[in-house]
Amino acid sequence: MKAMVKTLDDAAAGEIELDEAIFGRPVRGDILARVVHWQLAKRRSGNHKTKGIADISGTTKKPFAQKGRGGARHGSLRSPQFRGGAVIFGPVVRSHAYDMPKKVRKLGLVTALSAKQKSGKLIVLDAAKLAEAKTKGLAGRLRKLGWSSVLVIDGPALDRNFARAAQNIPGIDVLPEQGANVYDILRRDVLVLTRDAVKHLEARLK
Repeated sequence: MKAMVKTLDDAAAGEIELDEAIFGRPVRGDILARVVHWQLAKRRSGNHKTKGIADISGTTKKPFAQKGRGGARHGSLRSPQFRGGAVIFGPVVRSHAYDMPKKVRKLGLVTALSAKQKSGKLIVLDAAKLAEAKTKGLAGRLRKLGWSSVLVIDGPALDRNFARAAQNIPGIDVLPEQGANVYDILRRDVLVLTRDAVKHLEARLK
């Protein structure tokens, strides 16, 4: 399939042939959901923690006699029945990550690219480069293009001026092609790929 190529100044820069096997696949919401859930699970810090009985500071002495007082028996004041005591079966520090087959991860990325292409939200840019790292100048160009929520994916090496100019603009993300992922593609309204990014993504996903 063919796609128009434009520049940062919203001028035409020819056409590019997009691989149908990568940008023309059926959109599968189940695959996208699986990969996004997997990504977000890996991002969780998992540092939630409550104190078990071994973590509570206090005496280990039996509080009172086992029998003879007409009340329930207790072996420790650090038990959960008492104020300031332990929490039973509370959360502990752990990793929430789990495995995802490589084929499913690859299919998820291909599906996300195809979904943007099908919805008309995929733009191919000639190059994401600036002569100087000026946020104001880049913001003006993006405003002219109508991009308020956009992910820009470049080749293996980002242009330093473009990346620095974009980092202070809300709603704009810039990634190298090896950092392309389903969650970041879906969370932004417009996906912008440079010619270099298209070439490397097609080589990576074939």
